Amino acid sequence: MIYHLLVERLGKAKVSNNETVRERHSHDESPHQPVKPDVVCFPSCREDVETIMEIARSKKIPVTPFGIGSGLEGQAIPLRKGISISFEQMNQVVDFSPEDMTVIVEPGITRTALNKIINRHGLMFPIDPGAEATIGGMAATNASGTTAVRYGSMREQILDLEVVLADGAVIHTGSRAKKSSSGYHLTGLFTGSEGTLGIITKITLRLHGIPEQTAVASCTFSDIKDCAEAAQLILQSGIDVMRMEFVDQDSIEQVNKYGNYRFPVAHSLFLELAGTNITVDEEMERTRELMEEVGCSNWKVATDSSEKKEIWKARHELSYAYTHTKGMKDTGADVCVPISRLPDLIVFARKLLDESGLIGGVLGHIGDGNFHTIVLFNPEKPGEREIAEKTNEELTSKAIEVGGTCTGEHGVGLGKMKFQEREHGAALSIMKNIKKIMDPEGLLNPGKIFYT
Repeated sequence: MIYHLLVERLGKAKVSNNETVRERHSHDESPHQPVKPDVVCFPSCREDVETIMEIARSKKIPVTPFGIGSGLEGQAIPLRKGISISFEQMNQVVDFSPEDMTVIVEPGITRTALNKIINRHGLMFPIDPGAEATIGGMAATNASGTTAVRYGSMREQILDLEVVLADGAVIHTGSRAKKSSSGYHLTGLFTGSEGTLGIITKITLRLHGIPEQTAVASCTFSDIKDCAEAAQLILQSGIDVMRMEFVDQDSIEQVNKYGNYRFPVAHSLFLELAGTNITVDEEMERTRELMEEVGCSNWKVATDSSEKKEIWKARHELSYAYTHTKGMKDTGADVCVPISRLPDLIVFARKLLDESGLIGGVLGHIGDGNFHTIVLFNPEKPGEREIAEKTNEELTSKAIEVGGTCTGEHGVGLGKMKFQEREHGAALSIMKNIKKIMDPEGLLNPGKIFYT
């Protein structure tokens, strides 16, 4: 019935109940159990989204937004079936203002497609989560990635959101001005809300100038804590880092096998500095001196663009190097802690993995306190999944205990709901009240972020 009603209002080209299409929208990159939606809609404009929400309201049918399916916490899984809204047709730049260094985009455009358009004007959108994610999905989860140490997360890039609410109202959460002290910060509220408060249909982004020069270097340490403390030293020294990634020895070995790389098998830092030709050269030399003072080995500065690309290609392939192990499933933590607690937490994470007896690694965006574990388990072996998940729980609990968070960039979705009360305490009830006000029927991406 719902399929025919949607076809009648939207047209057959924008609605599908095909088994293959439903399967594609039943899961993301997370290990959570897939759930097929009853129907998938492909809106091409905001008015289509309004129509979908009108029908969903009248029939009390759940609605789950879907970007490209690259999420890692199950946000796009339609737990209660209903309608999956795929934004692949809403993938255009609506307005580009180079002189204001802003752009308005539809949610289905990917970060790579956006950069191809704006790079020729000397501008860039800097957030790089690794995956070929959509801007809408990145906004919904408050994504960040390797450049967060300099540019922050999505929340720092978004000036305004156009949102279709559960009751059919269309609102704008901000403006095109670079700052405002007017009213509540609704843009910050909707960014990271994972589709539970409204459906994002346009995003206004701040852009950044492309640096004159970038320089990439790597170095290694025999001791994992020394490696983490070296990263902390770089930050405390005021060096303007654009990327700083930590990769433990086990993960270097794993990615070398996967991609036929030849990185030294040791705990490693990958660094990128950006700025003017003079400042980058000076800062890189200063970084080398600091690292050698604290005992690094294998200091190497990439000499050409292909060498730079190889380093970041390998870093982005790290998770795939683990997750594509035949017959194995994976899980992992995504914690973010105060910089001063990073060394101890990374040592703690590696200890948990070693004691578990499972294959796994510690890696992440050490420059802003965010790091991950990846743990492989055999789903056919009783108890292995539970052991893997226990390492996540212990690390996450420790991160919250020292003033950190259960998720630095992947979002809550399904996997982090159990940590919400521990992290937020009494504030969680305020979040639940906001959800009830914004979505009293519980139609928007139900079953995500917190238990109801």
